[in-house]
Amino acid sequence: MTRARVTIGFTLLLGMAVTAWALRIEPGNPIFYWGTLAMAATWVCGAVTAGAVDRSLLGPDEGVTRPVRQGLALGGLLLGLFVAGAFVIAGIPVLARPVEGLLAHAEAGWLPLVVLVTAVNGIAEEVFYRGALFEVAGRHAVLVTTAIYATVTVVGGVPLLVLAGLLLGLATGVQRRVTGGIVAPVVTHLVWSLGMLLLLPSTLDLAQRLWG
Repeated sequence: MTRARVTIGFTLLLGMAVTAWALRIEPGNPIFYWGTLAMAATWVCGAVTAGAVDRSLLGPDEGVTRPVRQGLALGGLLLGLFVAGAFVIAGIPVLARPVEGLLAHAEAGWLPLVVLVTAVNGIAEEVFYRGALFEVAGRHAVLVTTAIYATVTVVGGVPLLVLAGLLLGLATGVQRRVTGGIVAPVVTHLVWSLGMLLLLPSTLDLAQRLWG
C-alpha cells in the first residue's frame, strides 16, 4: 500500500505539470494532441504502476448494463446543468474567456481528433482517480478523490474547470462507491466531456447574442 501511495503521489505531481503545459498550448498547434495524450498516458501509467488496474475495476459480475444506464443518466444531467450555466457565464467575460480559449482547440483543430483525445483522456482520468486513487484513499475516498481532482484542474487556469472538477468528481466518486467499479464513472465522464465539447461553443455563442 505504501508503494502504491508513493506512486500515486508522484503521478499526481507529474500529471499536474503535464496538464498545466498541455492546456496552455495555443489552439491549432498539433502539439496539443500529443499533450493531451501525454496527460492520458500519465494517469494510466500511474494507475498501472500502482497495481490498481485489474478486473476488479469493472465492479461486481452482475454486468455493466445498469452502470452504463446510470452513467448515461447522470452524465446527461450534469451536461444539462452546465449547458444551462453557460447562459449565465456568457455575460461574465472574466469567466467566459478562459472557457472560450479552451474550446478554441475544437474550432482550430480537426474535430474528430479532438473528440478522440478528449474521450481517451476522460477514460484515463477515471482509471486513475476513481480507480487507483480511490483504492488507496481510505474511508473518505469520495471526498478525497473529489478534492484532489478539483485541485489538479486549478493548474489549467480555467475557473469553471475547477467547479466542473468538483461536481464531476463528486458525482463519479459516489458512482464508484455505489457500483463498486469505474464503468458508471467512465460513462458519466464521457457524456459530460464530449457533450460540453460539442454543445458548449454554440451555446455560448447563442447566449452572448441574447446578452447583446
